[in-house]
Amino acid sequence: MSSKINTGNYFEDFKIGQKIIHPLPRTITDGDVSLYIAFTGSRFALHSSDVLAQEFGYEKKPLDDLLMFHLTFGKSVQDISLNAIANLGYAEVSFPNPVFVGDTVRLETQIIGLKENSNGKSGVVYVHSIGYNQNGLEVLNLKRWVMVHKRNKGEMSGINEVPTFAPTTPIAKEVNIPVAKNIDTNATGGSFFFEDYEVGERLNHIEGITVDDSDHTLATKLYQNNAKVHFNDHMMKSTPMGERLMYGGHVISMARTISFNGLQNAQWIYAINAGSHCNPTYAGDTIYAYSEVLEKIELEGRSDIGLLRLRTVALKNETPQAIESAKGEDGKYLPNVVLDLDYTVVIPTKK
Repeated sequence: MSSKINTGNYFEDFKIGQKIIHPLPRTITDGDVSLYIAFTGSRFALHSSDVLAQEFGYEKKPLDDLLMFHLTFGKSVQDISLNAIANLGYAEVSFPNPVFVGDTVRLETQIIGLKENSNGKSGVVYVHSIGYNQNGLEVLNLKRWVMVHKRNKGEMSGINEVPTFAPTTPIAKEVNIPVAKNIDTNATGGSFFFEDYEVGERLNHIEGITVDDSDHTLATKLYQNNAKVHFNDHMMKSTPMGERLMYGGHVISMARTISFNGLQNAQWIYAINAGSHCNPTYAGDTIYAYSEVLEKIELEGRSDIGLLRLRTVALKNETPQAIESAKGEDGKYLPNVVLDLDYTVVIPTKK
């Protein structure tokens, strides 16, 4: 094969401390926003209406935090997870500054951990990625870990350097969100505010969304995520899975979309504290979700907004009313649980 062909990095190619500047900076357009709504059905009003965004204090509507996450995160795939088996989890994800149509985002990554699997066929790569806009402002900060094939299967290095992560994403002294006032609940679609939620409360979101091959394939193309497991059906037919995997980030977006009913005024994602893709998701699966309120956080100096730390669990082909817990008596995730996401949202108060 010509040396001009990029075959992607395998586990052996990564080194602790290695820095990667990813290609393909992306200027975001209105088309990206419309396509994201088409693929996910997202209904959060702040990202749909310039008029409402101006009432919230913005000049125009900011990008949906998860759309920005996908468009920025997708740049790392070519260098980090082109030869991945699966993306395993996230930690300490934050969204320091809003992104708008017309902004250009880029991504840089540092390798912070490596753990070789005992089977000698793969290993887990831990990375810290930071996304920037055209002005050098940080728009995304994330840590994740991904299982990657080894080039030389059976040759063992014994490397086992696993980083530690904070249990929750640290809260900044200042939250970069305009002062929220005179919230139009007719426009947002919900009348519940920070004070209305209780720690321990569970919301069984009633909608289910079936994801077709075309939905998840086109969405992943929109994010320029070229991981083989999402696109190469010919290759995946020869694996134990037998078909292409849905991009785990798209599952997060579906769960967020479904959570709208019950969390309509939680317009912003402040952070993703931890996340696990518990079981694979495929075309034709119907996604359901429930959310639990883990913590309520008051912000110093801000009486207009508060933080809700949530746990949203996404299920495939199972309604939330049908299960009491995401895990069985053995402590393992039930087979229909596909996502366990611990994240923090911003929600206005009644003040």
